[in-house]
Amino acid sequence: MAVNYFSEKSDFKFKNKRNTTNWLKGVISANQKITGELSFIFCSDDQLLKINKTYLKHFFLTDVITFNYNDSDVINGDIYISVERVSENAHIFGVSFDHELYRIMVHGVLHLIGFNDKTAKQEKLMRELEDFYLKEILTK
Repeated sequence: MAVNYFSEKSDFKFKNKRNTTNWLKGVISANQKITGELSFIFCSDDQLLKINKTYLKHFFLTDVITFNYNDSDVINGDIYISVERVSENAHIFGVSFDHELYRIMVHGVLHLIGFNDKTAKQEKLMRELEDFYLKEILTK
């Protein structure tokens, strides 16, 4: 039961690991799931685009890709995050880099828990959940 953080982008160092890990475990627990092995891999646009093309056959930039390895109620997965997308989106939405990064991180975890955002109704619920859980980490 671990949450791991890796950087494939040499100049990015993720901070606040302990609080973030506790927060994400709380999100998982609040949804009646168990934390297994989670890996957050911070990378560049180019790296994430390559993953998107190779595994999903999508030929566009994205901020996050989640690979689900769940085992029943045990949440396991790899969550790839483009640091460049997070930075650009933070600027577009007028929020801090950390705010946007946490939003993307919890977004990936919510996907692993079983939430989707393919329809307008699902996307609305996903945003509401992101906002709800963001309040917890941003006030610490």
